[in-house]
Amino acid sequence: MTAVLDDKTNLILVDDDPHIREAAGQTLELEGYEVATFANAEDALAAISEGWGGVVISDINLPGMSGLELQAELHQRDPQLPVIMITGHGDISMAVNAIRNGAYDFIEKPFPSDLLIDVVRRAIETRRLTLENRALKEEIATHNMAGPRIIGNASGIQRLRQLVKNLADAPTDILIHAETGSGKDMLARYIHETSNRRGANFVAINCGAVPENLIESELFGHEAGAFTDAKSRRIGKFEHANGGTLFFDEIESMSVAMQVKLLRALEERTIERLGSNQSIPLDIRVIAASKSDLKALAERGDFREDLYYRLNVVRLDIPPLRDRREDIPLLFKHFSLVASGQYGREVAPLPTEQMQALVAHNWPGNVRELRNLAERYVLLGDACDFDLGSQELPAISNSTLSLPQRVENFEKMLIQNELERHAGSIKETLNTLGVPRKTLYDKMRKYALDKADYK
Repeated sequence: MTAVLDDKTNLILVDDDPHIREAAGQTLELEGYEVATFANAEDALAAISEGWGGVVISDINLPGMSGLELQAELHQRDPQLPVIMITGHGDISMAVNAIRNGAYDFIEKPFPSDLLIDVVRRAIETRRLTLENRALKEEIATHNMAGPRIIGNASGIQRLRQLVKNLADAPTDILIHAETGSGKDMLARYIHETSNRRGANFVAINCGAVPENLIESELFGHEAGAFTDAKSRRIGKFEHANGGTLFFDEIESMSVAMQVKLLRALEERTIERLGSNQSIPLDIRVIAASKSDLKALAERGDFREDLYYRLNVVRLDIPPLRDRREDIPLLFKHFSLVASGQYGREVAPLPTEQMQALVAHNWPGNVRELRNLAERYVLLGDACDFDLGSQELPAISNSTLSLPQRVENFEKMLIQNELERHAGSIKETLNTLGVPRKTLYDKMRKYALDKADYK
């Protein structure tokens, strides 16, 4: 044990009795916690930096500053910092008053090890959830995110991130191909907001949602009197996106006649409003997205071949969720935290059995389906329906991974999930997984997993 805090320290124990510091400290360290001990409140207070993510255990009666005064000072810094009070005989009323003033809990001397461990475990979990929700709320409030993120560690997602990094500032147009619900819109926004065009507008239009008789006006704008009800000038999507990015979703839904006009605008980088002969120059990046194979559509005559080749300068493919199952726990956690921040509700880690069901599900609705489920889980908690229908194992034909590779990915995911659920506790992870300690440590070394990353 040390009185010097490092990044891994998640417990501070303050007691002027060296025997209690030693005994309680050793008990907690055997449970996998990183403990710093102090004989007085002043030294403990000086060691706690702003934003420290741990839990404090303090005796009420201390030399100099009391435990109650320490609690009050800590709560001035962070009202949500869990402080567990240790009381002696006759101090119960003081402990109750401390609870009223915001202490997390209290334990009475002499206390059994099991009681100490149980209270600390609950406090650590509460602290973890608090910090996760706080970080997310701050992120949302201050718009610290560059925009939507490409979340995942699957090989296909890693390649996609690298491609976007290489392409972000390039002037080229981009074609995104992905199944429904895979996040085509989010990827397009991410490209824009990581590019040198992020200071200008990102403008999206769903080609399948705009009536054919209105889409030309929507894209190019119009002058007053250009057609019936055109009572004033209106700029279109192209002009609104000038200097930035114009995103065409469901480009395959655009009529052939409109495709001709779009191709001309892309080739010449100029447009004319309806009812005007004045050319307007464009400095614009176009991103188009389709759930269909545009090349096959072009070969059948259902999509203009010249427009296809104009758009297909660079093609980005988003892998369906069923082909990157190892990312499901990470994505579910992310969506849960987002929903938690939006609705002001804390969310408990998902039990292993339910997470296994999510990993086994085929996700026909892809990431959108998973996001909706995560949001329901935040809103409904234990009442959330996780009946996903018949669960199917990953189809061999849908993946380039071998069976041993997929087994390893699934095994790694299970260990990660349990470490996260139990805040890095090796003991609890062993109990849940039912494997020998050596086996678990061997697997953690194999997959480069560190318990400290989950505390």
